[in-house]
Amino acid sequence: MKAFADKLIDVLENHTEEVSEQWSRAVSTNPRTPSFHSLDPSRYVPYAELFFRNMRTLYFSEKPYREETKFFLKFAEEMYGAGVPLPEVIYALTLMRRHIWLFADFNVLFLTSLDMHQAVESINRTILMFDYVIHSVAQRYDELTRAACTAKPEVWPAPG
Repeated sequence: MKAFADKLIDVLENHTEEVSEQWSRAVSTNPRTPSFHSLDPSRYVPYAELFFRNMRTLYFSEKPYREETKFFLKFAEEMYGAGVPLPEVIYALTLMRRHIWLFADFNVLFLTSLDMHQAVESINRTILMFDYVIHSVAQRYDELTRAACTAKPEVWPAPG
């Protein structure tokens, strides 16, 4: 698995801007991410670039949840501050994960049956990483929402 993962990560590290741009085009046009359509890409693309540049560390970390949380809490805060609904952020992360594999497939990293077997193992690890990311982003959104509700108590209209 390590040999294929290294190839995949090398491609991502060497083409960070290209993969990030493809992902940006996808989220800025996808009907499931309408809030991103008018959002300046400079608000979200740097997080994808940072993730792709650090994928080796994250991928091979013994405690990936802790490592990924560092990268994506700021992303969650930025998207929350921009008013992007949580379901759209989650779908944007799904598209990010998908673009890793689309780019790998486009660059013909899967040449042999051994490559395919190692790819499946790498896909499973990447899915696990994104499961952690999605969980931490959703958790941060929940914290921010709770804090906002506490800071602004609801005002109910006087009865009748």
